[in-house]
Amino acid sequence: MKKLTIKSWSLDDRPREKLITKGKSILSDAELIAILIGSGNREESAVDLSKRILDSVNNNIYELAKLPLEKLTTFKGIGEAKAIAIITALELGKRSQLEVRVEHPKINSSKQVFSLMQPLLGDLSHEEFWVLYLNNSNKVLSKDQISKGGITATLVDVRLLYKRALELSAVAIILCHNHPSGKLNPSKADKQLTQKIKEGGTSLDIKLLDHIIITEKSYFSFADNGEI
Repeated sequence: MKKLTIKSWSLDDRPREKLITKGKSILSDAELIAILIGSGNREESAVDLSKRILDSVNNNIYELAKLPLEKLTTFKGIGEAKAIAIITALELGKRSQLEVRVEHPKINSSKQVFSLMQPLLGDLSHEEFWVLYLNNSNKVLSKDQISKGGITATLVDVRLLYKRALELSAVAIILCHNHPSGKLNPSKADKQLTQKIKEGGTSLDIKLLDHIIITEKSYFSFADNGEI
């Protein structure tokens, strides 16, 4: 028995043709994934296989984007090439969301910082430390990764942080790092580092506006909690 390819379906059931004739928004998540993988296996169509993959993550695209290559290839009919196609498409979708956020990079609240940085940091299994460099209108001049660490810690070179600020002529900064553990409360080391960076900017007239700790679903703001 041959694989059930999209070309063997009736015209009305072909997701590619539906996209062409009716537009992309009418397609279900499973149909979009079916277009990516092209065919199913000997027992199920590409759409049915896609539905089964989505069922494994409770039909949550965000969770699907976190599945590693090894997990995707456990589904019958999904080889390495198809798994890579899925991962690539979801990563492009994630990056396109970031580009939309950057169109209006003026920061007025800790919530905006979370919205901007959560797609970058929220689902990481290790800590990363980033800095938003702002002008005098609180517009983001740049967002830079300063360091990348292990599961529980990352080291930050304060001199390099401010060297970059001077290069950009930034007048303010916002610190961001993630807690892979999901715990929001800042550690003693987090507080000490925040104070060190704040003091470092005083003589340079570069103000530390906030330090945001990011988890998958929420955040902690030093400024909102009176820690700066």
